[in-house]
Amino acid sequence: MNHTNMEHLLDCIMDIGEQMLISGAEVHRAEDSLQRIFAAYGTKRTDVFIITSSMVVTIHTTDGKVFTQTRRITETAADYEKLHRLNELSRSICQSRCAPSEIRRQLDEINTGKTCPLWQEFICYAVIAAIFTMFFGGGIAETLTGFVIGALIRLMLLVCDRTVHNKIFAKFMSSMMATALAALAMHTGLIPTVDNVIIGNIMTMIPGIGLTNALKDLFVGDSIAGLLRTIEACITALAIAAGYFAVVFLAGGSIT
Repeated sequence: MNHTNMEHLLDCIMDIGEQMLISGAEVHRAEDSLQRIFAAYGTKRTDVFIITSSMVVTIHTTDGKVFTQTRRITETAADYEKLHRLNELSRSICQSRCAPSEIRRQLDEINTGKTCPLWQEFICYAVIAAIFTMFFGGGIAETLTGFVIGALIRLMLLVCDRTVHNKIFAKFMSSMMATALAALAMHTGLIPTVDNVIIGNIMTMIPGIGLTNALKDLFVGDSIAGLLRTIEACITALAIAAGYFAVVFLAGGSIT
C-alpha cells in the first residue's frame, strides 16, 4: 500500500475508532479494534493511546515511514446498535483488507443509517420513569405523573443538548424540573406524596452505563480512562442530587 493510501486508511480507521467511542465502546475495545485492523494491513508497529476525550494513533510501515493522527472526542451518545455494526465492520476489514474507499463507503452507511426515532426516546423515558415510580411504591396517580414527567425530562435533555451542550448541566436542570413538577403535582392535589415520583424519574438519569464502562476500563488496566469515566459519573450523580436540593432550598427547606 502506497503512502497516500496509508494516510487515507489511517483517516478512515480513526473515524471508526471515534464513532465507537461516541457510541459507548469501552476504551480497550476501541484500542484493540484499531490495533487488529492495522496489523491486518501489515504495519510494522501500531501505537494506540485512547482516553475518553482523545485518540492518538501512530503507525510504522515496513518501509520506515511513520504516520500519526490525533482526534478530540467531544460527545458521547450510547448507541449499541451502531456500535454492533461498527464492530462487524472492523471484523470485515480484518478479513478482507478492503480499500480505504470501500471502508469509507461502509462507514458512511453506518453513520447515516436508521436510528431510534425521537418519539420512541420520549416514550422510553416516560415508561421507565413510570415503572420505577410504581416499583418504589407509587400508586396509579403517582405512576401517571411519573410517566408525564419522564417525557418532559427527555424534552429538557433535548433542549439542553441543542443549546448549552453540557450533559452535566442538562442533568442538573432535568433533576430540578422533575423535582419542581412533582412538588407542584402534590400541592395541586394530583398525587399524595412526591418521593416515589422524584425517585422514579431520577432513575432515568443515573449514569449507569458510564459507571459500568469505567469499571470495565479499570479492570482491564486502562487506569486513566477508567478514572476519568468514574469521575464523570460521580459528578453527574452529584449534579442530579444538586438539582433536587436546589428546589428544596428555593422552597424554603421542604417540598412536602
